[in-house]
Amino acid sequence: MRVTFDSKAFHAALKAGHGAEVLRAAAAAKGLHFHDRDFSELALDAVKLVPRNSVEVEGRLEFAPVPAGMAYDAQPELVTVANAGIPAFLTNWVDPKLIEVLVSPMKAARIYGEEKKGDWTTEDIYFSVIESQGEVSSYGDFNSNGSVEVNSNFPQRQTYHYQTFTQWGEREMAKAALAKIDQASRLNIASALLLNKFQNASYFFGISGLQIYGGLNDPTLYAPIASTTPWNSTTDPVVIYDDVRRLFQQIVSQANSTVELDDNARIVLAMSATNQVNLKKANQFNESVLSLLKTNFPNIRFETAPEFSTQAGEVVQMIVEELEGQETCTCSFTEKMRAHAVVQDTSSWKQKKSQGTSGFVLFRSFLIGQMTTS
Repeated sequence: MRVTFDSKAFHAALKAGHGAEVLRAAAAAKGLHFHDRDFSELALDAVKLVPRNSVEVEGRLEFAPVPAGMAYDAQPELVTVANAGIPAFLTNWVDPKLIEVLVSPMKAARIYGEEKKGDWTTEDIYFSVIESQGEVSSYGDFNSNGSVEVNSNFPQRQTYHYQTFTQWGEREMAKAALAKIDQASRLNIASALLLNKFQNASYFFGISGLQIYGGLNDPTLYAPIASTTPWNSTTDPVVIYDDVRRLFQQIVSQANSTVELDDNARIVLAMSATNQVNLKKANQFNESVLSLLKTNFPNIRFETAPEFSTQAGEVVQMIVEELEGQETCTCSFTEKMRAHAVVQDTSSWKQKKSQGTSGFVLFRSFLIGQMTTS
């Protein structure tokens, strides 16, 4: 509703002290509502009033009355909760690239070799060891002395079969997909990694309680010798080289001169990555231990694995890979990644995966020399 009146006459009445009577009359005649205050007080306020929504029309001031109960200059109260911005999650961004957590490398098969022996029905593995023996006698046309024999042994290794399950559900996959993650395939990758990590551990440490041994604890391994001094950043590189040479000499000594070993043999020198850094030390002629070893052992190769850092200290193994066509050692498995049937439930799936191991198999223990370097 808009109210029109003679603004000059209104202001004149206010100045003459008749404001209360004018407001009372206007309220009665026009149905206007004012604050519940005395008309005299309202008249004093009206003298100061200059409405923002007023318009001067031909000497008359037109304006709309202020709603009841609201101050002329007040900010209306909020009905909603005060907020400074949008929901914080709308400003987030998920990188679609998946960053995998690192795991320690699995190097046993690379160091010792690996072969499949048997299958998942195999319980025990036997190896045939043949030894020739005999005696000679003086020759005589009618003598029948002298004979040869073959002695055979069948050393045994047991097998260990192990498993894991992958399980995934429809809602689980849908929620993971919101983060651009293929949940089913990632679970399959995780199962393969888990099984192979266990396989690698069995190659180094065997399985407790079974005739399954590892490359670091096989009972037929020769006792390790000690390095001249601990290998560290202050050790003379010549001393480190001489320790590796002594390790080869130890293998020759273990062979007890029954076989011929030379510097051209295929050799593996295995240690931890922490320890191998010491092989990069150079002498006064700028020749590193690595270059000296490659010069004097042309068929040597270097391998690292974290398992060679043990509680007893740093272990260094030198392995002559083969002699007269017979491998020195190998790692044996019965089954690798056997994927069983996928079982479907009402809104989920699961699948078993299994593997089998018979650990580290050592054929000729004298061809492996060990050293602890502290």
